[in-house]
Amino acid sequence: MSTGGFRRGDLVEVRSPAEIFATLDATGALDGHPFMPEMIALCGRRLTVERRAERICDTVHYSGTRRLADAVFLEQERCDGKGHGGCQAECRILWKEAWLRRADPATPAAGPFPPEDTSALLGRASSGTRTQRDGEQRWRCQATELPGCSEHVKLWDPRGYVRELTSGNVGLAHFARVMSRAVVQEPMRKAGLIDEVHLRGTAQKGDVFPALELQPGERVRVKSRVEIARTLNAEGRNKGLWFDREMLPYCGQEFRVRQRVHHFINDQDGKMVELKNEAITLEGVVCSGNHSLRRWFCSREIYPYWRECWLERVEQKVTLSDPGPARASGDER
Repeated sequence: MSTGGFRRGDLVEVRSPAEIFATLDATGALDGHPFMPEMIALCGRRLTVERRAERICDTVHYSGTRRLADAVFLEQERCDGKGHGGCQAECRILWKEAWLRRADPATPAAGPFPPEDTSALLGRASSGTRTQRDGEQRWRCQATELPGCSEHVKLWDPRGYVRELTSGNVGLAHFARVMSRAVVQEPMRKAGLIDEVHLRGTAQKGDVFPALELQPGERVRVKSRVEIARTLNAEGRNKGLWFDREMLPYCGQEFRVRQRVHHFINDQDGKMVELKNEAITLEGVVCSGNHSLRRWFCSREIYPYWRECWLERVEQKVTLSDPGPARASGDER
C-alpha cells in the first residue's frame, strides 16, 4: 500500500532543461507521458506538491478512474495551451517525479540555464505535440495520452481508495465524507436506483434562452437547480452540453467569469473542437471529485463549461455616501 515518493506539502524544484531532456524519448515522453512545451517555463522553479496522481478520471474512454505511477500535481499549475494551438481547456499539469527534485529552502534555486539546453528541450517537447491520423492533424497532450501511460483502478477495489488517504492526498475527515457518499451511492447506481444523468429537464429543441454576452471578470450567480432544469432537455443537456452533478453544489453562489471558451482539444481523438455555442468557465469552479459516480476523489479539477442560461449577471452594488455623490461600494463578497 506504500505510495513512496513525494507527498502533499513537499517543496520540490523542477529540474533543469538538460536533466529533463535526458529522460525523454523521441516523442518527448517519459513512459508514454508527454513533457509539454508549456512546462518549460517552470524549469528551476520551486513549487509545493499538491497531491499524488492516485485517482484521475479517464476522459478518453470514460473507463472510470486511472492511476499515473510516480507522478504528482504541483500547486495549481495549469497548461496555458500555447504549445497546443491555443487550447483553452486549462488542464492541470501532471509531473513525473523524475522531472523534480526535493528542494532545500536554505539553498538557492538552480538557473539560469544555457539557452541551447532550453531550445533543445523545447524542440523535443514540441515534436510530440502533433501527429497525423486518417489524413488529419491531431493534437497530442497529457490528457489525450493518459490511458496509454496509466493503469486502470477498479471501482470496487478498496486499495485505490485507501491510497488516497495513505498518500496524504486527503485528510481523514475529507476521506470519510466522500467515502460515506460512495459506499451508499455506488451500490444504488449499480442497482439502477440512481440516475447517472443527474438533472433532467423539460426544454424542447428550438427553445431560446437570453444571451448575456458575459466577459472575463464579470460577476455572476449560478441559478437554482429548478431554474437550470428548465433549460435542459430530457437527457440533461442544453445544446449538447451536459449539466454535471459536480456543478450542482455551486447553485446559488457567486463567482467571476474566468473566460469564454472558443476551442479546446478533444481528449478522445486529439481534434481541435471549435465551439458553435457559448461556453463559460468560472474562477475557482472546478470538478471536485467529491460527488462523481465512478470518479470519486479525482484530482484533475477540470473546469466545467457553463451555458449563460445557467447564470445570471450580478449587478455592481452602489451605495450613497452621506454626504457626497454615489460611488461603488467595493463590497463584492
